[in-house]
Parts: sequence; C-alpha cells; structure tokens
Amino acid sequence: MRYHNLDDWLRWQESLHPSEIELGLERVRTVLERLSLTRPGFIIVTVAGTNGKGSCVAILESILQAAGYHIGTFTSPHLLRYNERIRVGGEQVTDAELCAAFERIDGARGDISLTYFEFGTLAAIDCLQRRGVEIAVLEVGLGGRLDAVNVLDTDVALITPVDVDHVTWLGSDRETIGIEKAGIMRAGRPVVVSDPQPPRSVLKYADELGAPLALAGRDYHYEVQQGAQGDQWRWSSGEQSRNALPLPALRGDFQLANAAGVLMVLARLGERFPVSQQAVRSGLLAVQLPGRFQVLPGRPMQILDVAHNPHSARALAQTLAHQSCPGRTLAVLGMLDDKDIVASVASLRTLVDDWYLASLDVPRGVTAARLREALGGEGQCFDSVHAARTAALSVMSEDDRLVIFGSFYTVAAALG
Repeated sequence: MRYHNLDDWLRWQESLHPSEIELGLERVRTVLERLSLTRPGFIIVTVAGTNGKGSCVAILESILQAAGYHIGTFTSPHLLRYNERIRVGGEQVTDAELCAAFERIDGARGDISLTYFEFGTLAAIDCLQRRGVEIAVLEVGLGGRLDAVNVLDTDVALITPVDVDHVTWLGSDRETIGIEKAGIMRAGRPVVVSDPQPPRSVLKYADELGAPLALAGRDYHYEVQQGAQGDQWRWSSGEQSRNALPLPALRGDFQLANAAGVLMVLARLGERFPVSQQAVRSGLLAVQLPGRFQVLPGRPMQILDVAHNPHSARALAQTLAHQSCPGRTLAVLGMLDDKDIVASVASLRTLVDDWYLASLDVPRGVTAARLREALGGEGQCFDSVHAARTAALSVMSEDDRLVIFGSFYTVAAALG
C-alpha cells in the first residue's frame, strides 16, 4: 500500500494532478472501467445546482432511511473530516475503508493523473458498491456536465436553483451555467427542477434530450398550512398529495422548496422504492446538516452558514430578517477569491451592524483587507476566523446575534 493512513493519502492526492480543478470525464471513466464499476448495483439520484444541493441530499437521505432503505450518499466539500463526504446508513465511512478504496484506485489508474475530487468520487462509488447500498444520492461538485460524478448515468436527476458562481469554469450567466447543470440528464430518465425560475437552457436541453421533466409550480406544488400542531405544509403532484407534513428540521424558509423537490424525486422513485407518509414525516423531522443556518447552543446566539454566493446570501438574509432579534447583528465574514464578494454581501448590508472580517489561510482565500475594500471601507480586519469571532463575542450582549458565513472554510474554522 502506498500509504497507511488517510491524511497521507489526501496530502498526496492534493499534489498529484497539475491543477486543483480540471473538468472532464475521460480520466475517471477509464479508471472506473478498470475497476469494473461502470454499472454499480444501485439506483442513482444525481443532484446538481448552485445552491441547496447539500440540503436536498440530506433530506433525501433522512427520508429514505426512515423508510428502511439502505442508502449511501456522496457530498462535498466536508467541514471537519474528509469521511463526511461518504455516508452509508447515515454513518461516515471509516478511514480504513477510504484507504483501501484509494489503494484500489491507485492500482487501477496506471499513469493516469487524477484530481483530488476525482479520487474522492471514485472512492465513493467503490465504497458504496462494496457496502451494497440500494440507492446512492450523489452531489455534483462543480457544474454537472463535466463533473466526475456525471461519469455514472443517473436514474433520477434533481436540479436545484441555478445562479452565477464558479464563473471561471461554468460561465458568467444563468443560461450558460444552466447547460452545465443540465448535463446530468439522461434520455428517458426523469428530471426534477426545483428552481422556481429555471434557465431556459435547462428546459430546452430536457426537451431535446427526451428527459421527462417535473417543474416546481407546474408539475408539483407546495403550500404552508396552519394545523393543530402549528405550521404544516402540503405537497401535491397530479393525483398524488401529502398533507399535514411537518416543516423540515433544517432552518430557513428556502428549505421548504428543497423538501418539495425531494418529494417529487421520491414520487419518481415510487414504483421501486415506495415511501410511506410516516417515513416522510420522520425524515423531515430528523434531518440534520451542519453549516446551514446552524444555531449553536447558548447566548448570545451564534449562527453558522456556508452561504458563499449572491443567491445563498440572499436566502440567509431572508431567514435573518424573519427571525426576531432584540439586539444587534454582528457578522464574521471569510470568503474565497473566486466569489462575487460585493454581490454576496449586498443583501446583508442593512441587517448587519458591524463586520468582523477574517483572512482565510487556504488556497484561494481572500484577505480581510480585500473584504474591507469590497465593503467600502467598513469592518475590522483579523488574521483568522477565530480572532474575528473572539473579538465580536467580546463586545456582544446576550440579546445580540453573531452570523458567521462566507465559505465552508469559514464555518469549519468556527466549528473546529
């Protein structure tokens, strides 16, 4: 074995390929063929989109587990441990499983150079196959059409809201980016689009490909209802309906749209994997996902959110605006340099009283000074998330709230 512990494998993978990101399927497809994994023995749900992917994967996982199915998931990036990326039955795979998978991939690749993400995608497919999962929910890392996850044909595709992000690789407008997201579709395989205003390019691609399309607001609907137990909601599609559902345990108004899209995916899976009303209810109540409007225990209130682009920042702002806060709102912000910083903070400017700006000491990390420039000279600068958070907490009362956001790295630093 090349390495005997996970950290050594991961350090080696980070330096193996000439570039951190190189989109394309040929390298992964060749290695997958050599591993005899091109036709794994599980049903595949592929999730693409700009925002909401992780939440949709978590909701699907929670409901399908409550229904008694053996489910595996692959997501990225992770917050604290690489193992978070691959889960089976709700549990992270072990270091030993990952090392064994990496060894098999290394042996099969020959002289093919793989990126860090490609190694992880292949490891996920290998681990999920060996664990004998019935359903695999796979989250696209970047784009869709040329993302390593797309090496496998999906049985049901889910496309969440599409917005401008990763412009260097995907394009600078929603129509161009939509084409990349639509690349996960397959002819004759159902597609669910939870974006309330999807790019025309997504609809056109589905039509040309012959992929049966289910659109939010056209093919399925949802609405909040007042019930005896408080707020509930109803979902319907044609003659199918689910009533008196509990709101998802994940915070944020936007999570209802994510949950509704998930229920449409379940409807498309229904013949092979029927899900009872009780399983849906249990799954919605049990779902957990760190870093998505995650409120830490204690006072003052601390909210962690991985919002890192304009669309997700607007969703964060909307949720904050709907939440009662008798005191001030302070923010710790740390971001990466491929993000639209000005547009990402715009929706939060009227909500945040003071900014604590943190440099991120990671690849593509933005300095606090540059964040301050994007904020027009507002805010105090700090060398780390920890320093910024400590300074903010030192001046807060119990009635105040602290929002820590801008990147997975920012939230990871707050949780670590």
